[in-house]
Amino acid sequence: MFLFISKTVIAALLISFASWLSGKRPDLAGFIVALPIATLIALVFSHADYQNPETSIAFAKSIFVGIPISLLFFVPFLLAEKLNIPFWGCYFGGITLLVAGFFLHKAILTFL
Repeated sequence: MFLFISKTVIAALLISFASWLSGKRPDLAGFIVALPIATLIALVFSHADYQNPETSIAFAKSIFVGIPISLLFFVPFLLAEKLNIPFWGCYFGGITLLVAGFFLHKAILTFL
């Protein structure tokens, strides 16, 4: 239980810090969020929990494939000004693209 609480606190602190920083330095906050900090932490936590190298490697491969696919979320935001899409339209459009991206991710992983 202590490990779970520790993981939760660390993740919450990272997210809270990035959110707070976005109001003062959105450029730096965006860069920090784009770093694989969460990935580094999640891989260590996962390996510590399961002590299974094969599972850790499969997890890392899934992350590697998922990172570029997860960028689909931002496509509506990139098109927002040209297409006059409001924030919530961008947000839910991005989520829709992520759902489609999940199936693409799943298909790619079957070949790796």
